[in-house]
Amino acid sequence: DIFSKFDFNFIFKASFDKANRSSIDSFRGPGLEKGLEILQKVKDEFDLVVTSDIHLPSQANVVKDVLDIIQIPAFLCRQTDLLVEAAKTKKTINVKKGQFMSPFEMKNVIDKILSSGNKNIILTDRGTFFGYNNLVTDFRALLIMKNFGYPVCFDASHSTQLPGGNKTTSAGESKFIPYLAKASVVMNTDVIFIECHPNPKKALSDSATVIALDVLGNLLRDIEKIKNAITEPVLC
Repeated sequence: DIFSKFDFNFIFKASFDKANRSSIDSFRGPGLEKGLEILQKVKDEFDLVVTSDIHLPSQANVVKDVLDIIQIPAFLCRQTDLLVEAAKTKKTINVKKGQFMSPFEMKNVIDKILSSGNKNIILTDRGTFFGYNNLVTDFRALLIMKNFGYPVCFDASHSTQLPGGNKTTSAGESKFIPYLAKASVVMNTDVIFIECHPNPKKALSDSATVIALDVLGNLLRDIEKIKNAITEPVLC
């Protein structure tokens, strides 16, 4: 209902398994089989493009019939076997830039995907490590990655994360999500990643980097206004 008011293409993202949680006790999700079943239902019932992340090379061939976009997590963005197997599906591959990497290094990631003959690539920035338990956003990274010739995505949610900030869980500063999301529009971002929940405090994953659904509508309205107000910059 929220997105029906705007001229945006909506991509639905959910994880069947959060394999990189901070603690052994953290909620991981419904699992591969049940998770894909749910994503297929969402895809069919609402006619949506769906995406999820994989963590093992063997999962690529399993998810290809359900997912429209296969996401590679930031922590795994240099895993050659994972990238190559995902690319072999010929699906669009969305790779999150590792928090430990410069945007320039993503060219190596692109080359690994291209080695399988797949040119359907999205590059996502989700912040860069700034000391311990902290991330910062260098918006230049979006322009640097865009110069590689592929769409870029800005993850406004996880860019506000404080990794391991609560010892056994990550903390976050969700109050900054709307501001970072709007700033990314000026950088000519193609896709914006925003995590939402009806009641963020009850979210089983990343509750500190989620915005409420009642905030999303106003944010999308602001994004639309900014997008309509700017002209596309020329990259040198």
